[in-house]
Formats: sequence, structure tokens, C-alpha cells
Amino acid sequence: MPTLRQLEYLVAIVDEGSFTRAAERLHVTQPGLSHQFQALEREVGGPLLERLPRAVRLTPAGRAMLPHARAALADAERATTAARRAAGVATGELHLATLYSISFGVLPTALGIWRGRHPGVRIRLFEHRHAHDLTAAMAAGQADIALGPPPADWDGPTRYIGAEEFLVVTHTADPIAASDQTAPRVGLADLADREWVHFTPDSGLADILDQACASAGFHPKTAVRTEQAPAAANYASAGLGPTLVPANTIPRHFAGAVLRPDPPIHRRITAYTRTSPDPIAAAFLEILADQALLMPAHIRRRLHLPDRVTRPAR
Repeated sequence: MPTLRQLEYLVAIVDEGSFTRAAERLHVTQPGLSHQFQALEREVGGPLLERLPRAVRLTPAGRAMLPHARAALADAERATTAARRAAGVATGELHLATLYSISFGVLPTALGIWRGRHPGVRIRLFEHRHAHDLTAAMAAGQADIALGPPPADWDGPTRYIGAEEFLVVTHTADPIAASDQTAPRVGLADLADREWVHFTPDSGLADILDQACASAGFHPKTAVRTEQAPAAANYASAGLGPTLVPANTIPRHFAGAVLRPDPPIHRRITAYTRTSPDPIAAAFLEILADQALLMPAHIRRRLHLPDRVTRPAR
């Protein structure tokens, strides 16, 4: 059976693209690394890498083995961390994977609370563009916790955290942003002829905007595309067209107009793990659950919504 050290050699060689650089990174001799790697190839019964003049290339067997090697190394690291935590050592790292939009809108408050309660446990954050990328990275062992939309066909524990609401943002001079509105709402069908501030195709936010517009009976025309929700809101505020962003990504004192789609648009957020969370990971999940992903107070005031709120339905 391959050893963790041999798997570490495989990952390092692939990441560095060279046996020499991998040996330097791992502080071992190149002959020693080569010897252990050859033993790994004998163990699996065939070559894992094709040696090229100035690079290496994974063979089909190597491509099949690499994600499992990464996952095994990540599991070993977490096992060590969990043992240290169980022994009362409140230090180390909590690895957290999420989407860019959730990282910007949801996590700052939760991470601030975490830092105050667990100053000795650092957070290592992995950010992804799309929920599919997030789920694949989590399956490969990248993090302790993934925070994102409910993953399809996930075998590990999943916990519902809440639902974030999406809002339409546009220029203050836009006719749909009439200043006399007491409860600013807009039907997306009323914006069918507009050019939108859209998102890049590899962003999960692009899917949300396309699906919302499709439900309203049209396909959105595009004025400009961006990857990030805050940038989209700024472009919309500057008059390039309406956009649709999570409410918690809209900053205080935002210069643009903010309206609530009718009907409302939500994205369900879950936290999921590969195995049962250890005590530190469980503590972070409790902090996330306490936040409830409710609409920020400054946005509720702009929309003339009551201060009393409830957690969105599961």
C-alpha cells in the first residue's frame, strides 16, 4: 500500500512540474525522491508520470490517482489537527471553502466573531467561482467545511444555514427607481428590454441571474460582464444597466438604487463536510447558524422593511 510520504512526492512532482524542484520543496535528495516514486509506481503496477525533457505529464493512471492522493494528504493533516484539538490544543488552522460572493457577503461577520472566540485557530480560506467547483474541491479534501448552495448527491453531513435574498440594483435616475416608492419592488419582466450588468459564464451568479430572468419569461441582454457582485453593483449604480446581487454584498451608503424583486429571489446556503465535524469545526458551524444570513439592517431600512425578521424557511 502506498505511504503518505510517497503520495506527498507524487503531489509535489506534479505541482512543481519537476523532480528536481519537488526535491527542493520537500528538502530531500533527488535520488531519494526518485527511488520512493519508483517504489510507488511498482506498488500501483504501472507508470504514473511521463518524463518529458523539461516537464512531466500525468499518465491516465496518474490522473486517476492524483485527486485521491491530495485527499489522503488533506485527511492526514486534519487527523493530526483533530487529535491536537482533542488533547486540548486550541491552535492550528480551520480550512474553509466557499464561493466568492458568499466570502464577501456572509463571512466577514462570522470570521470576526470566530477570531474573538478562538484567536489561536487560524482560518485558511479557499474561494471558488461556481458551486460545482466548490463541491469538487470539497470532495477532493480541500477543506474542513464548505459553505455554499446545497450540493447534489453529497454523502457527508450537510447543515442548512439560511437563505440569502437577491436584490435588483440600478442607477438612481432609472425610472423604475421612483423616489416616491414606499416599498421599492420591481418585477423582472418589466426589465426584459434592458441591457444588464451580467456575470462571467464561469460565475455561479450568472446562473442565478439567467434563471431568474427565464422565470420572468426572457433572456437578459448583456451590457457588460464581471466576476464579482460588488463590481456588478457599482457598474449598475453608474448607469450601465440593472443587475441582481445578494443583499449582503451591498455596502452601507451605497449610491445606487436598490429594489426587491417581486416575487423575491433567494439562494439557500448550507455548510457541508466530508465526515462528522470535529469540535472546532462544529463551533464554527454554530457561529454561522447564529448569523442566519438575514438581510442587513441598512438594506432593510432602504427597502422600508420591518426591523423584526425571521429565519427564511428551509
